[in-house]
Amino acid sequence: MNYESLLDEAHQDGLVVKEKPLKYNNGRIKGIKIAIRNDIDTTTEKSCILAEELGHYYTTTGNILDQSVVMNRKQERRARLWAYDKMIGLNGLISAAKAGCQLQYEIAEYLGITEEFLNEALAAYRQKYGLGKLIDNYWICFIPNLRVYEYEMV
Repeated sequence: MNYESLLDEAHQDGLVVKEKPLKYNNGRIKGIKIAIRNDIDTTTEKSCILAEELGHYYTTTGNILDQSVVMNRKQERRARLWAYDKMIGLNGLISAAKAGCQLQYEIAEYLGITEEFLNEALAAYRQKYGLGKLIDNYWICFIPNLRVYEYEMV
């Protein structure tokens, strides 16, 4: 999902997204207002940041800035997983494999995300699914590296 589509989705949900000079974060949400750091170069990076901020809007409550609090870390993880699923998802990994993408930069480019975002998502998926996950006749292997295999029932 590209930046413009995410902006449209946010607008439809009554959110206000503005690009502003932020000192300590790439993105921030407070109530219905989302700020994206204005000096980020690419819309690809902006889309990854906006997806995470939308994840916060849909999944977290209150101020979770203090990450020394366990509940805040759990909410942060939930928001990031929401963003990973929105921007990538298991079906996105399958689509990238079907399109012939093998290297991480190819997968990231195909999905319209940064390599850093992809790496963070894969780490989260490893933590969530372990060795791998079977979905729609495809085995997505996360350990030791990402591989997608068509799984044939016999």
